[in-house]
Amino acid sequence: MPVTEVTNALPGGSSLLRNEPVQARSSARLAGLLDAAAAVIDEIGFERLTTAMVAERAGASIGTVYRYFPDRIAVVEALAVRCTQRLASRFVAALAESAASTWQDACDALIEVTAEMYRTEPGFRVIRFANADAASSASDEDDDRMGALGGAVGVILRDRFGVRQTEELARAWVVLAESSHAVLARAYADREHPDTALVDAYRAMSRPYLESLITTD
Repeated sequence: MPVTEVTNALPGGSSLLRNEPVQARSSARLAGLLDAAAAVIDEIGFERLTTAMVAERAGASIGTVYRYFPDRIAVVEALAVRCTQRLASRFVAALAESAASTWQDACDALIEVTAEMYRTEPGFRVIRFANADAASSASDEDDDRMGALGGAVGVILRDRFGVRQTEELARAWVVLAESSHAVLARAYADREHPDTALVDAYRAMSRPYLESLITTD
């Protein structure tokens, strides 16, 4: 995914970035900063992340970090946006490559894709926790990232499986988006020894909840 997509997805265009990357070199530099932040977050958590740590891990000057990000919160938010976009694109790809024939199959695929992101994507857990740390500077659009992700899933299921969009179902997507990331973050706290029983329990819990709300055309 081009890093410029991260810039475009940021609230207000690129309000969290000091400079938008317009050349390949700048985009690569920004990608390197986000990769560095993700690596540090995986090691010590996002709460202790500093811009100096990002610079050191990326092999860049602190001035380079501040060229793009005004503070550590902006780094975390940009990384969360990138993780959200990667999750959405991988879900779409998984559906395209799979034999999913029902919305239930699609929901199972989403759980698997999300679990795999927790297992393999550096810094992915920041998608769930970034907003709490950035609340003082985030817009309403920032605060509803998880809701937007759930809404995107609803649109995909409508277009592919005829799932009707209702107010109750829209609320359900928010509930499931929030709860899935809380459960999966715990399940994959130890990536080498994940608690797969938690993932199975979440799948078993979410299925009847959705079945009570979903109707199809």
